[in-house]
Amino acid sequence: MRGVVGLGNPGEEYADTRHNVGFDVVRLLAGRHRIDLGRVRHRARFGLGTIAGERVLLALPLTYMNLSGEAVRPLLAYHGLGPADLVVVHDEADLEPGTVRVKSGGGTAGHNGVTSIADHLGTTDFVRVRIGIGRPRGGVGELVDHVLRRPGREEAELLAAARERGADAVEALLREGLERAMNTFNRREPAP
Repeated sequence: MRGVVGLGNPGEEYADTRHNVGFDVVRLLAGRHRIDLGRVRHRARFGLGTIAGERVLLALPLTYMNLSGEAVRPLLAYHGLGPADLVVVHDEADLEPGTVRVKSGGGTAGHNGVTSIADHLGTTDFVRVRIGIGRPRGGVGELVDHVLRRPGREEAELLAAARERGADAVEALLREGLERAMNTFNRREPAP
């Protein structure tokens, strides 16, 4: 079984914000594959099902983003999963809005949710599906405002397409494996 965790903040006030694209991708996967996310345990909402012939645990931590590891570690342990079984879907400010990339291991790029998971698991050796949200012009304070705001119409369209591609990337990971998914989703698009 694989665990697919979408990162975001719980509550209606955070719905449709840039920081919640991980939640959105997991909900999209749940809808595509008729997986009910109605179970709650270990401070996470989750469901069990099958995607691409593989058993999956789809989960949304009910902690705030910065505490994601507090939900992910016990949820994985309860289901007998370890870091090698984990796929984390999250927003990525270092990627242009709408970009989707697949990564295994490495640094956390300062993403507090990913950092929390790495701290609680004791490793960064897990797969990530990164959804680009871009950076504002300015400092750290502006970045916090940026990730917690809803995008304008043009960017919202890019992010809607990226959510679909993010779900496609998770399906490709499960169906074809990490290397093939990276080859498919990490290609540079030709310049216009």
